[in-house]
Amino acid sequence: MRKLPFYEAIATLVGCTIGAGILGIPYVVAKSGFLIGLIDIVLIGLAVMFINLYLGEVVLRTNGNHQLTGYAEIYLGKKGKFLMVISILIGIYGALIAYLIGVGEALHAIFGLNAFTFSLLFFAFVTTIIYFGLKIMKRIELFFSFFVIFIFVLLILFSFSHINLDNLASVNFNSVMLPYGVILFAFLGAAAIPELKEELNRNRKYMKRAIIIGGLIPLVLYALFSLVVVGVTGLNTSEIATINLGENLGKLAILFGNLFAVFAMSTSFLVLGIALKEVYMYDYNVSKNISWFLVCFVPLLVFVLGIRSFISTIGYAGAIAGGLDGVLIVLMAWKAKKIGKRKPEYKIVKGRFLGFVLMLVFVLGIIYQLFVI
Repeated sequence: MRKLPFYEAIATLVGCTIGAGILGIPYVVAKSGFLIGLIDIVLIGLAVMFINLYLGEVVLRTNGNHQLTGYAEIYLGKKGKFLMVISILIGIYGALIAYLIGVGEALHAIFGLNAFTFSLLFFAFVTTIIYFGLKIMKRIELFFSFFVIFIFVLLILFSFSHINLDNLASVNFNSVMLPYGVILFAFLGAAAIPELKEELNRNRKYMKRAIIIGGLIPLVLYALFSLVVVGVTGLNTSEIATINLGENLGKLAILFGNLFAVFAMSTSFLVLGIALKEVYMYDYNVSKNISWFLVCFVPLLVFVLGIRSFISTIGYAGAIAGGLDGVLIVLMAWKAKKIGKRKPEYKIVKGRFLGFVLMLVFVLGIIYQLFVI
């Protein structure tokens, strides 16, 4: 086994999964109670891991390289591709709106000025980078990613001594499902699975292991981050976790905690914004300028019209986009077993029971998010 491609595949999946969604998990975990929230993190994380394994089998059964929309079209036809495009648009636009809200709030916590103004300044900065494209983005993303990891580790280490175990003891059975959409949003990373096949190349028999390890790492980090934040801030946990965490740990933590939030959301905004611009340009032959306009000014319009809740935005985006993804991927896997052109290096469990259970969970999650919350 060549270790480098294997580790690169794991890093790709982890990097695509862990984003600014981590900032919202402690808030919903605090509302439900840490134990319930921890169970939600584990169950949703495992459900997404199985979905990624289903998709991995689809990828391995298919000749050539494609993205999610391509696989949906091959196995589910034009309607499947249309639904996958809808899912992608909901997920990306929901994220862009949430990050526009979140960066303004985080900068407000640091500098004390109007959050709305900071959101507009942030919008001007990131949309300029998105316009000029990938070359400048690679340099900025490298710096942002390093800074995010460095501050995340510091926050965890510095916060442990401030944990109050009483904050972890509360349980709210009425809010068992409350964390669902936010946590599902934070685990979404299916778009990385087709890349894993290319990175592993001749070592594709290790793809299953890479997906499992790449799914467990975010699960552990999300649980650890929730433990620390909820342990420190309890029921006072803010929608963007680092805001109240910093207030409990001192002025330096306010600065670095919220800079962590700003850089995490900025990186995610740029990656998703450029990806969506390329979807419009390459898949739908839309000009560069109009693609940029569609990417940037749709979330701005929604934000200006009054959407201001970070948690609600990623909750709806996660439940709907993640739910659609999950259902479509299971259906694709079933169809690929019948008409796939090559023998896969691994197979998910025989029978359809697991697939039915997963689809039921995702459909119920969409219904709950739309009609119950």
